[in-house]
Amino acid sequence: MYEPKDIIAILANNVRKTMSPFGIPKSMVNGWWKEESLPRNGETLLVTGLMYQLVPFIETATTWLARYEDAKWAEYLPYSRFVPPRLSGLGLAMITPAEAKRKAAGHLKNIVKAMRASGRRFGYQPELDEYSGILLYDLGDQEGFVRHAKRVAARLKGAGVTSIVTVDPHTTYALKVLYPKYADASFEVRAYFEDLNLSGAHAGETLSIHDPCFYGRYLELSGASRKALGNLGYACADARRSGLFTSCCGGPAESISPKLASRIGAKRVEALGGSGERIVTMCPICLHNLEKAGADVTDLSTVLAGGLKTA
Repeated sequence: MYEPKDIIAILANNVRKTMSPFGIPKSMVNGWWKEESLPRNGETLLVTGLMYQLVPFIETATTWLARYEDAKWAEYLPYSRFVPPRLSGLGLAMITPAEAKRKAAGHLKNIVKAMRASGRRFGYQPELDEYSGILLYDLGDQEGFVRHAKRVAARLKGAGVTSIVTVDPHTTYALKVLYPKYADASFEVRAYFEDLNLSGAHAGETLSIHDPCFYGRYLELSGASRKALGNLGYACADARRSGLFTSCCGGPAESISPKLASRIGAKRVEALGGSGERIVTMCPICLHNLEKAGADVTDLSTVLAGGLKTA
């Protein structure tokens, strides 16, 4: 069994040297926007935090990590810190399936589609769209998180950014709650589904909602996602333990123990599956981990964009 602290050290070193937990060049991670003709300026800036884009690489990395978890050669894993981050990052990028990358990009394109249909005016500047560093905070490396957060915040403030729209709960929480506290940077931050003005006709279809921890417990945004779905005609069924009392999908534990993450995910899927309805979530980490646990789960962006066909 490897030591979780060794994994944390490797991830922290990657973030420090490359601003990415995996050391992958951003040009290989963030290309979804190139076909979207997005304006650079708008009333607010779209910041993805690269979370959706990183999930395919997380899946590949944790698949390999799981092989080491109880293996006799796990003791050698710490030596991977001597491999230059960009070299290991390039290797990870090359073995990650292209289809998984396309799927991740599709969620972001659906988010843009829903925002445009709602009349939202926003800009996107890929050079300002950086990973928030939230994993370091989650894993207890506060010093590393603060150092990274200040770098990201300085870029945003230097560009005159004051208003931000986010697409995932981890980045939303980091920018809205943690950056003012640790990076001396306060922005107006709203999740993309908070201000949507959409309509549709899907009466009769009920969706079972999995609230991500940050959206449900800490940011109290469960009502906003349900309102967006309700405006399209969907009915929303609350799973056991939802909203302020939602249960974790297990995903945040993947980086230190894939097996533990799988056990937690299986329990959450069991709770969600009781209603028999299609499961919807609005977090790339939750989506990935619930899918791995066997759930038939759909990202909120897919449902919203699909609902526009009859709006």
